[in-house]
Amino acid sequence: MAHNLDSFTQLGGRAFNHDANRDSEQEYDRLRDLARREFDRENQLRRDAREAGQRRDYGEKDRLHRQADDHEKKGQQYNKQASEFIFRENNAPGRVQGDEIDLHGQYVQEAEQILRERISVDRRRNQTHLHVIVGKGNHSTGHIPKLRQAVEELLREEGLQFQVEQNQGRLYVNLAGGPAILPQPGHPGASSGHGHAQGGHQQQHVQHSQHHGQAQAGYQQPHAQQHHGQAHQQQQYSHVEEAVKKGGPKLFKALRGCCVVM
Repeated sequence: MAHNLDSFTQLGGRAFNHDANRDSEQEYDRLRDLARREFDRENQLRRDAREAGQRRDYGEKDRLHRQADDHEKKGQQYNKQASEFIFRENNAPGRVQGDEIDLHGQYVQEAEQILRERISVDRRRNQTHLHVIVGKGNHSTGHIPKLRQAVEELLREEGLQFQVEQNQGRLYVNLAGGPAILPQPGHPGASSGHGHAQGGHQQQHVQHSQHHGQAQAGYQQPHAQQHHGQAHQQQQYSHVEEAVKKGGPKLFKALRGCCVVM
């Protein structure tokens, strides 16, 4: 199936939600660009195959389709690498708190797959809430926050209630059932990153995490079992990252009409 190349266009801005180094940005852009090139070539080969079929040159048609399939697989692999890379960069311990997940830089269907797995992991661990960083949509066409809209629809499908947080680039999700009531500042669950979901113009919040004891926000009180909180966050991060890798083949075969939304 030919790919709609417009759907793989990054809509301006940066995919990183922290001050990434230039090498990291270049690597992410390189992988996405390689994917687009492969899909360009795939689309051309499928057009050529159709023309061969119209000429009743069926041997040539089959040969071109096989070549197109190869380029499609390569494009899927590059997008998978880009998704995994940006997930590691934006969600490494110290860049997000334990009750946060950052979906910057993901295509919509990538983000949906990752978020579903995170919700599943958190529910198994009896976590009560999750802050989902989706961006404000400032770089989207017409400033429509497409990623946020997709995430909200997913949450409704999961039967979860949520609220848009103060900066409108984050969603507070109640994982325990019932209404999503934003916690007051300083209350467990009131993650302190209200100003860091605006597409890469913010400082890393390592100092922020240190100020709060680097504990799992909302699950442990600051200064209580600090080492355990860090280990728990690392384990949780690893579970979701592994799921991103395992879900890759199915996800990226289905990836058709998606875009990066910061």
